[in-house]
Amino acid sequence: MREVNLRSIDLNLLVVLLALLETRHVTRAADRLHMSQPAVSRALQRLRGTFDDELLVRTTAGYDLSARAVTLLPKLQTLLDDTAQLIAEPEFIPAHARDVVRFYGLDLEACCFLPSLMKVLQEEAPQMRLEMRSDPRNHFDLLEEGDVHFTITALSPSRSESQYRRLLMAQTHTVCLMGEHHPLVNQELTLEKYLAASHGIVSVTGQGMGIIDERLETLGKSRHLGLRLSNFMSVADFCETTDLLFVLPELIAKRIVDGRRVIYRDVPAPLHSTNINFYLYWHERYHRDPMCIWVRQQLMQSLQH
Repeated sequence: MREVNLRSIDLNLLVVLLALLETRHVTRAADRLHMSQPAVSRALQRLRGTFDDELLVRTTAGYDLSARAVTLLPKLQTLLDDTAQLIAEPEFIPAHARDVVRFYGLDLEACCFLPSLMKVLQEEAPQMRLEMRSDPRNHFDLLEEGDVHFTITALSPSRSESQYRRLLMAQTHTVCLMGEHHPLVNQELTLEKYLAASHGIVSVTGQGMGIIDERLETLGKSRHLGLRLSNFMSVADFCETTDLLFVLPELIAKRIVDGRRVIYRDVPAPLHSTNINFYLYWHERYHRDPMCIWVRQQLMQSLQH
């Protein structure tokens, strides 16, 4: 078999060749391709040179396929069909999908935003699976590494921000949580009283300062951190059994106090801040993925109900 240099071949000619072999007629091939008859004739001459074969041969009844063309036709049909499918935008059919969609976020972030998505999956894509990772780490590492499709967080990436896309899922503000027995329950929560208390913090990475500590630093103040947690699940337990205070987004605080001996109050006025925005983040690599597009749409629609 002679070696073929594809760079020297005009692959557009294969489309013309298929029309010629299927119609066995230059004029009819030209009509199908919306080309002029002379242009198709010139293409046929180039094809004959490329394949070193007549391809279409004259007979008393018109044109017929050469022996080489007979073997080429089914291969060419398959090749061009496969090429069209390769280039065409992939289709996502939820009812038939068996994809696994992977999220990263803290436990109560998942509780706040993902049950409504799970309901949609059960109804419209019952063979799909949703996986949620909450192990303590940087929210964006798994996105960057391609191990998850989405991250839910109120944090912002510290690097490579241009790699990520995001949608706003919810806005909330910070509140102060304490047990119903706490000495400050029936007192005005001033900054001085707040600073005199002992505090707990939820930190994903287990390192660095919290948002409140950064705010206090700008005021020249600091607080005593008696406890650092990596998730929200045990916050209520510590509030019920100790005098620790936690400052958390109200959206999450509502989940924590439900059915527990815990209340939340507004934070002291000097610690008031702008709204906390929870975003759905994804990496650019998944921006045009059909499954991910569908999941984003369903998630955002479900949160509006």
